[in-house]
Amino acid sequence: MTPLRQRMTEDMQVRNLALNTQTSYVQQVSLFARYFHKSPELLGPEDIRTYQVFLANEKKLAPSSVLITVSALRFLYKVSLKKDWSFEDLIPTAKKPQKLPVILSPEEVLQFLCSVGSTKHRAILTTCYAAGLRVSEAVHLKPIDIDSQRMVIRVEQGKGQKDRYVMLSPKLLETLRGYFRATRPKDWLFPGDVLGQPITKDAVEAACQKARRCSGIRKPITPHSMRHAFAVHLLESGTDVRTIQLLMGHRSLATTARYLRIATSKVCSTSSPLDLLPHPVAVETTPATPVHF
Repeated sequence: MTPLRQRMTEDMQVRNLALNTQTSYVQQVSLFARYFHKSPELLGPEDIRTYQVFLANEKKLAPSSVLITVSALRFLYKVSLKKDWSFEDLIPTAKKPQKLPVILSPEEVLQFLCSVGSTKHRAILTTCYAAGLRVSEAVHLKPIDIDSQRMVIRVEQGKGQKDRYVMLSPKLLETLRGYFRATRPKDWLFPGDVLGQPITKDAVEAACQKARRCSGIRKPITPHSMRHAFAVHLLESGTDVRTIQLLMGHRSLATTARYLRIATSKVCSTSSPLDLLPHPVAVETTPATPVHF
């Protein structure tokens, strides 16, 4: 390990960055240095610009992927190398497209969950929907996190290293009790194939795609689709945005408010001006040419 990598790693540890963030930042800086075959200490703004152009034009990375590289380089040069640069100008961020997720209807959620073959996989995907959990949070649940006395689930150290409580649905509790009686998990509520380790996110994703094919639903479905459906279905049932923000663990209310653009109770509650016209618009049709043979 080079002294610079060691220093950057320590800087991230001192600031208590998430382990996944630390790993990602080190990897991105390593790829940057490997591209020029030089230490980042010997590289400057023009080299960074050249690398960003390479990522966008030759590697054709998505803006979200380039953003990870930008964040890593900003941390390296601003924190570890203490460069006095105008980082907004010298290491700009790519504009990220604002895309809305595809939402499953309640009927489609039920159809999908009924198509999950494994009891464990059905339990974990049902938990993601019933409690609005990220798949990374669901796979790290422990049996002790299910508090049936208070009817809550404790999410320990979710995204942003924050603890929170979410509701424990009576139907979810019934599902989890049936799963628990069948499998008797110990350390982790959803154990994986490796002894002492929880199920992996990749395993849940694979089960999700298998269930999607079996269900016949044509919409794209991932484990995160369950979380999106949780938020939108709560909005459509009248739950206020602030409550949903707390349940989902969003730091910003603006992140939660984007679901307002998807909820049919909000989008479709206003009549189209076409429906307000006194008479329907007549559509002229051209008679089809008669066919004699």
